Amino acid sequence: MLNYLRKRLSSHMRERSRRRARLVSKDGRCNIEFGNVEKSRFVFLIDIWTTILDLRWRYKMTIFISAFLGSWFLFGLLWYVVAYIHKDLPEFNPSINHTPCVENINGLTSAFLFSLETQVTIGYGFRCVTEQCATAIFLLIFQSILGVIINSFMCGAILAKISRSKNRAKTITFSKNAVISKRGGKLCLLIRVANLRKSLLIGSHIYGKLLKTTITPEGETIILDQVNIEFVVDAGNENLFFISPLTIYHIIDKNSPFFHMAAETILQQDFELVVFLDGTVEATSATCQVRTSYIPEEVLWGYRFAPIVSKTKEGKYRVDFQNFSKTVAVETPHCAFCLQNEKEAKAKEKKGYDNPGFVLAEVSEASDTQM
Repeated sequence: MLNYLRKRLSSHMRERSRRRARLVSKDGRCNIEFGNVEKSRFVFLIDIWTTILDLRWRYKMTIFISAFLGSWFLFGLLWYVVAYIHKDLPEFNPSINHTPCVENINGLTSAFLFSLETQVTIGYGFRCVTEQCATAIFLLIFQSILGVIINSFMCGAILAKISRSKNRAKTITFSKNAVISKRGGKLCLLIRVANLRKSLLIGSHIYGKLLKTTITPEGETIILDQVNIEFVVDAGNENLFFISPLTIYHIIDKNSPFFHMAAETILQQDFELVVFLDGTVEATSATCQVRTSYIPEEVLWGYRFAPIVSKTKEGKYRVDFQNFSKTVAVETPHCAFCLQNEKEAKAKEKKGYDNPGFVLAEVSEASDTQM
């Protein structure tokens, strides 16, 4: 019993570490880290727009709030300095005939409030700039222009973050596992993909990359070597009518990297199958890419997907997502090479060969019965 638990624990730990080592997670995130980058991080400030869009929401909201609060407080200090230089503050005991640069600024708090009212164009009317100071007029114009720039940039970044096509990708889902079984008389690797929205992806295209470690004839070890994997559906892999779940498949032939794998050895392989779906969002015309990956433990040999689409009595088509990732065991050759040999053997059985040198000799029965 103890040995059994120990084996199960070690197997679980190996599987867990192997799942952590995958390059692309099931939701499409890339697990990669850059080290010893020669260029400075300040190069990302050159493309500040993309940098802001790629930030997480917590960092983006921190920058959003800091930009507005910082600008309000900075200009509040400048308005306080203008009032201090012009001696408009009550501590200077201005005369009755004194005309201040800004009416009703009595301290730093009121200067901050005037800065807030100016930049967000609230305009309560209690505090206002007079024509007494050219400096105050220039500062008012400068803050108004800068406030419009900050407001446009930050609000545009928030809107762009919300409307990114990356969020549309979350409504495209792949099956939890890939399966290998016969389809159309050929051994195929099948994956199911579904669009959870009724709006379509225009010009959809599906393809895959097999990532594995290879050693070249020169002895060079290439980690994450990429091999193209062609996926098709019955109607072709271009311009898919993606209104209902589709089952895409890869034919395992002599050109396929899965050709030399078998049901008994696939779990011993070290590879990661990354599947991509590119398309254009119908509502926004923005391009969208969905990614997922499968490791050997997630490729089931000898299974097919359960039916998912049915037609009701009212004539409507119904998609049951309860069976989306459900698989059913089917009879499947344990390797593609065996299926090919089986086909060749059946083809030879159907063929007949004539031997022109063969002569049938007739034997007399009487001669055989003579004593």
